[in-house]
Amino acid sequence: MSESIIRPSQRSLLGHDILLISVMAVLAGCGLIYEYLLSHYAGRVLGSVESAIYAMIGTMIVAMGIGAFLARWFKDAFTAFAWLESIIALVGMGCILAIASMIAISYSLPHMFSAIFNLPPDIVLNGYVFEKLQSAARFLPYVFGLLLGMLIGMEIPLIARIRQHVYGRFLENNAGTIYGADYIGAGIGAAIWVSVMLSMPIMQAAAWTALFNIVAGLVFLWRYHQHVRFARLLVFCHVLLLVLFAVLLLFGSHWMKDLSNVLYKDKVIYSQATKYQHIVLTERLRRNQPEPITDLYLNGRLQFSSVDEQIYHTMLVYPAMLASNRHERVLIIGGGDGLALRDVLKWPVEHVTLVDLDGQLLSLFGYQNERYSAPDSITERLSSLNNQALVDARVTVKVADAFLEVEQLLADEDYFDTIIVDLPDPNHPDLNKMYSDYFYNHLRQLLSADGAMVVQSTSPYHAKKAFVSIAKTIKAAGFDFVEQYQQNVPSFGQWGWTIATRKGASASNRIARVSQLPVPSRWASRDYLLAAFIFPNRFFEFHETIEVNQLGTGTLYDYYRQAWQTENELYKN
Repeated sequence: MSESIIRPSQRSLLGHDILLISVMAVLAGCGLIYEYLLSHYAGRVLGSVESAIYAMIGTMIVAMGIGAFLARWFKDAFTAFAWLESIIALVGMGCILAIASMIAISYSLPHMFSAIFNLPPDIVLNGYVFEKLQSAARFLPYVFGLLLGMLIGMEIPLIARIRQHVYGRFLENNAGTIYGADYIGAGIGAAIWVSVMLSMPIMQAAAWTALFNIVAGLVFLWRYHQHVRFARLLVFCHVLLLVLFAVLLLFGSHWMKDLSNVLYKDKVIYSQATKYQHIVLTERLRRNQPEPITDLYLNGRLQFSSVDEQIYHTMLVYPAMLASNRHERVLIIGGGDGLALRDVLKWPVEHVTLVDLDGQLLSLFGYQNERYSAPDSITERLSSLNNQALVDARVTVKVADAFLEVEQLLADEDYFDTIIVDLPDPNHPDLNKMYSDYFYNHLRQLLSADGAMVVQSTSPYHAKKAFVSIAKTIKAAGFDFVEQYQQNVPSFGQWGWTIATRKGASASNRIARVSQLPVPSRWASRDYLLAAFIFPNRFFEFHETIEVNQLGTGTLYDYYRQAWQTENELYKN
């Protein structure tokens, strides 16, 4: 049946309006959550979080405009809208799983072909065809973003036409009413995303969002079924969608974990999405290693490997502790794995304050927190790596945003002999502020006059400009002496750190005065540490052209992102 004109009573018009405007608000909220879901997942898959999110939002906005134009092709607005909701629910519910499946397949094919042709285990095919398949699979989030955007863009024109037919006349404020419901619904959707769904497994978030689409579609069918062609078929489709919703709610997260695990070369033993990041632990066995080698990945990036993390943490902790005149009070920013803390506790410290944002990560490594729990076998394994450092009586753990917590420490007039900043690389805009002149100035005020501060500073080989910018930013924050040093960590390659002192002498001069290490180390000696301060002759020749990372500029994030994009292009070529 086509769009016949309905002339209900004035009383029933209010009921129609409440239903149509409520449906529009619900769908607007669902549409915004789908946008966030795809943006969030695209950031994880594509690596460059900020650019992926902005590109996805831009893609979906343009697609919504295209969808609004395409809506005029449908003569029967009732039938088109009813089918539209079922299609949006199907695509929105299944797109994340489809993307993960395609990426997993594209990365598995080289190994499958290697096995088929019985190639040696250390040889994996990685030719042009496989690279293109992987690139195409990683581009899929934008394809689904374009499709979903077009479908969502059709909703407003169709429901506006339906409302006008309900009234049986032209409505002057029709567009304003529908857009008002759309904006309010989108705002509610944003609040739900931030407060509830951001901490959910992504498949559960997609399934629950699709459920609202399904329910809205069923309510619409119940009220206007006499104006919808193939209404019974649509009801059957919605029942199937409810079954699919139940299946994905029960098994979707497990399937996503299995598909994501394909991307890791070693066996995944733990995978969990927290409110702030996706945590993955892997293990592998080696004949010359009595214990399994454990690797930690955050958002797909390796954070440490148990086979050589001692090198990294020795280079992080020992120079700063040696350069500090006293060791009573130590502040660690980040370092939620407790490994830097483990090495700090080897020194004669009285109190250590550790500030980390992610309580779930801390609980994995042995921190006792009633809000979060982790499998006992995982916690035992990881807490043995850090020697149960997070439950040491000398340690205070603060689950907080360090950017804000540092201001509170200043207000409380806390001061520290050594400050260790063990944050992830500045690979996300949210982390950029933790590498800013503003933040380092606050840390300078917390540091004792005869103390030292050290900052993990990414790779001087792969991200040279970012590495140098960190030192210039610390210098701009008011430290008198700022130096950088480097060491090879097999899991990462060449890695770098920045060390600063407020007054007196530089860190390297202070270390040079030491005849032997007061706390023995398996890896380090005085000469070993001093040698790390030596760089190639022309390494800093472009120092003057590098900018300071001022708060709000994103300078360091841009340096870092550009460096790794160039690196990836070089590998491809």
